[in-house]
Formats: sequence, structure tokens, C-alpha cells
Amino acid sequence: MKNRLRVPSTTTPWPLTTTKTPSSPTATDEGDLAVGGVRLAEIAATYGTPAYVLDEADVRARARAYRAALPEAEIAYAGKAFLCRAMIGWIQAEGLSLDVCSGGELALARHVGFPAERIVLHGNAKTPRDVQDALAYGVGRVVVDSTYEITQLAVAAHPGRPQKVLIRVTPGVDAHTHKAVATGVEDQKFGFSLATGAAADAVRQVLHWQLTERPALELAGLHCHLGSQITSVDVFAEAARRLIALMAWIRDEYGVTLPELDLGGGHAVGYREGEADFDLEQYARTIRAVITKACLQHRLPVPKLTVEPGRAIVARAGVTLYRVLTMKRIPGVRTFVAVDGGMSDNPRPALYGSAYTARLIGRACAAETEPMTVVGRHCEAGDVIARDLPLPSDLRPGDLLAVPCTGAYQHSMASTYNQVCRPPVIAVRDGVARVLIRRETLEDLQARDVSL
Repeated sequence: MKNRLRVPSTTTPWPLTTTKTPSSPTATDEGDLAVGGVRLAEIAATYGTPAYVLDEADVRARARAYRAALPEAEIAYAGKAFLCRAMIGWIQAEGLSLDVCSGGELALARHVGFPAERIVLHGNAKTPRDVQDALAYGVGRVVVDSTYEITQLAVAAHPGRPQKVLIRVTPGVDAHTHKAVATGVEDQKFGFSLATGAAADAVRQVLHWQLTERPALELAGLHCHLGSQITSVDVFAEAARRLIALMAWIRDEYGVTLPELDLGGGHAVGYREGEADFDLEQYARTIRAVITKACLQHRLPVPKLTVEPGRAIVARAGVTLYRVLTMKRIPGVRTFVAVDGGMSDNPRPALYGSAYTARLIGRACAAETEPMTVVGRHCEAGDVIARDLPLPSDLRPGDLLAVPCTGAYQHSMASTYNQVCRPPVIAVRDGVARVLIRRETLEDLQARDVSL
């Protein structure tokens, strides 16, 4: 379904307190906002709330920015941030590869015919079905994460048709991010430790299956992922140095020169004004220089670089729309604004303490602002969307709020807590709105409940 919900040509820049928003937002004379040439209030009226709005042009522009900054590298979009058939189509059209973490994500890619050779399969605990599906589709590379998985993959692979693998290395580099998303250090579930020798043991095991008469595996390269919301380029540089040193050891020990180096993703996105951004241009310059120098020192050819941005491509393309249900003023303490969504459509504030902003849309307002805390409708005290925001003092039930920078990890992590249906995803571009993922219904929820 498509709607041409156009805005006047006399629009002005989106006057938000944050600049961390889609690239195309504009404000109308009536106090509304538009994204991709579509009025947000009209989207709310047409499709209801809560609703995720996704700016297709913004997604494509950020994909192209990665291609331009790193033309020699493979850019593999991390599908865990947000994935649907249309999103896969966009990244395919922009020349990106795809990083999937489950059989479900792989099935979605296969359903739309995404090229298998451009798929990288991740996961610290792949199921037998995940492995079988990856081999059946012929995915380009599988990132192995445990010794058991190496054996599992080798036994399932077709002898003489080796599956390319990357070994996920834990390089011992602290990216100084939230402990729940720090994955480059010891004592977490991902990867093979470089410091303990586990990575070297994994290399030996993979090469055991490779250096045979009918090889089952092919060691294509090394992989690491340091975490999420990383602002420092230096930590990636240090990880690259350590992995190239391991590549040199592999060459010296086994006579095998690895052609690929995957430095993962985790590039930070600032969600509010003043929060640090990831400097893609600096990253490209630094990583290119560091890899070239390290390879020269170790007398290695420069490997093909892969990076895996997810949030950095889709986060700012998203806006979530809510309708105010009720207000609760506690004198001298706090004013609560309760909306018709919450932690079921955005669990990140509850999980990580993630901070968002919001603003009134849909009507003109000249009222003074006062601090208000936007909360959800769920039976949890931690169901908070954003704290102490400057919102208009005349805010009232029925008003619409827009929360920017919600394109990543909102829909993909959404739940049906309290049997609340998940919102739709509405794509906007050039004044046209269309449904990518429809709103979940009560009938959808009840259809899975098959027995009294």
C-alpha cells in the first residue's frame, strides 16, 4: 500500500534539540515534521501508533558513504540491527554484503535471492540447522566461534567442496563500551582468545580439515568484533595489528597466507546532541595505513578488508511515533508522560540505559517547556523511553511524539510483552509511504496458542 503524503515545498530544517536524526527531516508551518517528504502526523493517522518510520534514502546514503570511504573493502551490513526483505534489497542494490546471525536471517536473505557468496554467517552457538542451511545455500564465509563448531561444520561440509571460514579472534582490546556489548576482551562468550593460545589452537584445527586430500574447510581469514557503540579508531587499529601478527605466525608455522581480514563493526552513533560520533573518514585513513604498515613489517600481502556496520547505516534512518495516553504530575518530583508503546518496541533503555530524545509533532505550540519523562505502557518500573526531556508544558493526551534515531535494534529486538502487538515498519521516500512490515494483530498472537 502506498500513500502520497506530500509536504509543502516551503519546509525548513527540523528544529530538534538533537541533530542525530534522518538526513531528510523538515518542519511544516503547522508544527508537524516530515521525513522523506512525508508528514509524520499523516503517517500516524494512516497507519496508527506506535509506528516505526524508516527513511530509505537515508539508509542508501549511509551505505554509499561506507562504499566511498572504503572502496577497496567489503562492506557487510550487520542484519541484526534491522532486517526485512526490503532492507535486504536496498543493501544489495547498493553493493553491500550481508552479515547474518541465524538460520532465520539467512532464510530471509535466501527468500529474496541475495547472492550467497556475499553472505557471512555469524553466531557463537549455531544450531545444526543453521549449519545445514548455510552449507545448502553456499554462503560465502562462516565465522567459526568454538572448537566444537569447527568439527560440526567440517563433518557436515561436502568433502572436496571446502567451506570458507573465518576464525573469530578475541584480541584482548578493550573498546571502553557498555559491558553488555563489549566483545573484544576476555571472559565473554565470543571468539577464541589470542592471549591464551585458543586462537592458535583453532587455526590448527581448521587447517587439519583443510590440508587433506579432500578438504572440508578452507581458512579464508581472521575475524574480530570489539563491541558496539565504539568511538575510538585507535582500538580498531590495535586489533588490526594483533590479527596481522597472528596471520604472520600462521604463514611462518604452516606456510598458509590468509587473504581476508574482517574487523567487524560496532561503529558508534550519537543518539542525542553532544554524544560522540564515529569518524568514518578517519577510520578509513587510519586502518588503511595501519594494515599496510603492519603487512610490510611482517612481509605479508595486504589482505582484503571486511567491515560490518549495522547501526551506523540504519539507526538514524528511523523515527518512532507514539501517541500520548496520559499525564501524571507529581509536584516537586517529576512529570510522567505515558505513551502507547514502550519497552516492547524499544527495550534498549531498559537493557543498556540507552538515552533518547523526543519532541511534539502534529500541532503548532508556543508553550514554554518543562522537564518530563516519557514512559511506556508496560507493567515495569523500568519501562522508560526518555528521561527529563524539555517538552511543552501544555502537552496533553492525544498528542503525538516523535523519537528519532530508532532504526537499529528497536524492531529487531521488539517483543510481545503484556501481549502488546508489535508496530509496523513504514518506509518513506520521495513523498511516498509504504508498509514494509505490517502491524502485528491480536489474531497473530492468538494463532500460536494452540491448546487449552
